Amino acid sequence: MTPTELAALIRSCLLDAVADGTLALSAEEIGEVKVERPRQREHGDWATNVAMQLAKKAGTNPRALAEMLAERLGGAAGVAEASVAGPGFLNIRLEAGAAGELARSIVETGEAYGRNEALAGHAVNLEFVSANPTGPLHIGHTRWAALGDALVRLLRASGADVTPEYYINDAGAQMDKFGASVLARAAGTEVPEGGYRGEYVTQLARKVLAQRPDLLELPEDEAVAVARETGYRLQLGEIQEVLAEFEVHFDVYFSERELHGSGAVETAVARLREQGHVYDADGAVWLRTTDFGDDKDRVLIRADGTPTYFAADAAYYLSKKDRGFPEKIYLLGADHHGYVNRLKAIAACAGDDPEVNIEVLIGQLVSVAGARLSKRAGNIIELSDLIEWIGTDPVRYTLARFPADSPLSLDGEKLREKNMDNPVYYVQYAHARIRNVSRNAEQHGVRREDAFDPTLIGSEADSVLLGHLAGFPELVARAARLREPHRVARYLEDLAAAYHRWYDQSRVSPRGEDPVEDVHRTRLWLNDATGQVIANGLRLLGVSAPERM
Repeated sequence: MTPTELAALIRSCLLDAVADGTLALSAEEIGEVKVERPRQREHGDWATNVAMQLAKKAGTNPRALAEMLAERLGGAAGVAEASVAGPGFLNIRLEAGAAGELARSIVETGEAYGRNEALAGHAVNLEFVSANPTGPLHIGHTRWAALGDALVRLLRASGADVTPEYYINDAGAQMDKFGASVLARAAGTEVPEGGYRGEYVTQLARKVLAQRPDLLELPEDEAVAVARETGYRLQLGEIQEVLAEFEVHFDVYFSERELHGSGAVETAVARLREQGHVYDADGAVWLRTTDFGDDKDRVLIRADGTPTYFAADAAYYLSKKDRGFPEKIYLLGADHHGYVNRLKAIAACAGDDPEVNIEVLIGQLVSVAGARLSKRAGNIIELSDLIEWIGTDPVRYTLARFPADSPLSLDGEKLREKNMDNPVYYVQYAHARIRNVSRNAEQHGVRREDAFDPTLIGSEADSVLLGHLAGFPELVARAARLREPHRVARYLEDLAAAYHRWYDQSRVSPRGEDPVEDVHRTRLWLNDATGQVIANGLRLLGVSAPERM
């Protein structure tokens, strides 16, 4: 019996009590029932505080309601015992067979185990990374790439319809400086003041010349434009390639210049004016964001008629809304903390609820000890160098292992170590060990399809392992709701530890010439179920589950 099935059973008992007049509640008032593992295992397999939640509505006391539930549950199939503790907690112990049945359920469910409908009906636009296309991705972008993609996977696993999006800042003076820098390097001259330096610009210039041998023969304005556009496409292509190598994929690459070129910025200003939040002062056009918590009003159109970045931000927000995304999540770096109130003010000015329709997650800085600065960029640690030096799996796992709002200082050499002190190795090794146990079992003639008797997996180690496995779907749902992928990593480490302890106590293959028995076959189900959950969890983090190590 899974936690979901047990919760459904408890709710069914409550509905029966409503139907026969024992409980003065409606089905709507009962709502969703949740079960969780008790802190002390001797109290039972599962516990619920539903009696304490519903007693006041039902006009009774929590303990009386819990005792009524315990009596009804006590006679249900799969329940060995239901008892009341304290003011109204209900502790439930399952029959050995009902608990062990989970192993077969997980194996048969496969990759879908852990998926849930907690966020079904939610349509989410999740924007992350969004680095300027004027240089390579660095360690700061890497953190958001790992966390953002893990969050996409979590939200989808919990039933949400998610569109990962990359906003390309390809408009404005920065792009002109970029083009002038590429042209200067192509001509073998120094980049202009405030331009882009680094070996990567020289490399881009060589590639631009290869595509446009006539570059240096063009009039200067045209040459800058060609260098800008060709260099931009090459740099964006490199960003997309390294993201793909990092197992990060976007459904949408949205161009800022398209906002300007399509007239979307002017349209956005007009729409916000219709909402009553735009006013004119000092020759400029302003958005009255102070009405919604911002520290000052923001300029949309400068006195010289040029739109500000904030105007583009407003147009971009409205674009997301128009494209059918009621929920918009932004993942921003620590230096963008001031943007939070501004973005929420835009949402409010657009007629949305800033507490519902927009969510801004701020990530703190990350450094990697032992990392060499990029030879191409000169003053940053490039994502491509991290992949080559440490590897995609250790980098992704480690960055997903910590809350986004915690500053990180990582030791690159330790991340490369292949020992049990390295968390990603510890979890991946557990999966590889599980697969090795399965291969050995096959060689000894132990086959799952020959038998499954859930009553044979009732030891303390079995129970602990089953408990971890049972909690995976709720863990996924909770991590998705809280936007906290690190919960999955910590869960996997606990599960790996439980498996390693179980492995030390439980034989799947018989010793020597001993015959194969049903207990071996049944343990193989539990072994493989654990491997499936570890693989599913690693997949949510974008990390591989190796067959051998």
